[in-house]
Amino acid sequence: MIDLLLPFYGDPDLMRQTVASVLAQDCDDWRLVVVDDGYPDDSIGPWFASLGDPRIRYHRNEVNLGANLNYRRAVELAETEFVVILGADDLALPTFVGDLHQAIAAYPDAHIVSVGVEVIDGTGRPAMPLVDRVKSWMTPQRDGIVRVAGEDLMVSLLHGNWTYFPSLCWRLSELRRIGFRSDLHVAQDLGMLVDVLRDGGTMTLHPQVSFQYRRHAGSDSAVKTLDGARFAEERRYFRTVAAQLADGGFDRAARTARRHVTSRLHAAALLPTAVRTRNTRAAKALVHHIAESARPTRRVLE
Repeated sequence: MIDLLLPFYGDPDLMRQTVASVLAQDCDDWRLVVVDDGYPDDSIGPWFASLGDPRIRYHRNEVNLGANLNYRRAVELAETEFVVILGADDLALPTFVGDLHQAIAAYPDAHIVSVGVEVIDGTGRPAMPLVDRVKSWMTPQRDGIVRVAGEDLMVSLLHGNWTYFPSLCWRLSELRRIGFRSDLHVAQDLGMLVDVLRDGGTMTLHPQVSFQYRRHAGSDSAVKTLDGARFAEERRYFRTVAAQLADGGFDRAARTARRHVTSRLHAAALLPTAVRTRNTRAAKALVHHIAESARPTRRVLE
């Protein structure tokens, strides 16, 4: 059994599509745990009740917690050994749950499972913007189900995070033991990945494309990228984790975090748009991120 956690605050129509994709799974060994973060729409609860599916559990927060705390709330409600934290606008293809079970059966001691992902736009059509082309170039190629771990994997992810958070399956005990970094929102997936791996965790890669990640202008990550908040957060994270990795003896990974070359190239790719639209604030933030790498330090920052 795998708990599919669905923290929700957003477009109800897209959320319903996500739920429909879960109901269409060709493997029934799942439960859907919905955590409504107080979205102002009284029809959400009754709609879930109308489905009449005992595998679906709907919870509504009394107050809005925000994305990070709502993820934590969803993890608190999970009960199975492995969990997925779905995006409320993404789609699980019919083989998704079955592929996860197949990967877990191949490597029962894995801490994270990653499947193949297709990117779609706001209308559901296949899309491949620059950021996702770069991700595809960086994704390790595999012919079958494989297990990866260690500093080489951390270096790869810190150079460019090629995973898609809503498609990842996590061992629940690791999520609870390590916990999401409270100061991260957009980069919290990379933070959790590196924290699990530097503590000896492993990742299983399944080559089957069984998840669709929606990339559109209204997403939280897109908004934070446009206003520069994403890069400010990434810069703080890379500085923090570089110190922690250096203290743990992962010198190559620490150097990669300090340089965060791909993150800076991402900012450089956005700079012409900021200049063309005369968004002076964004342009200054992007230039600052491009020019500054995390300063070396041996002190672990919390």
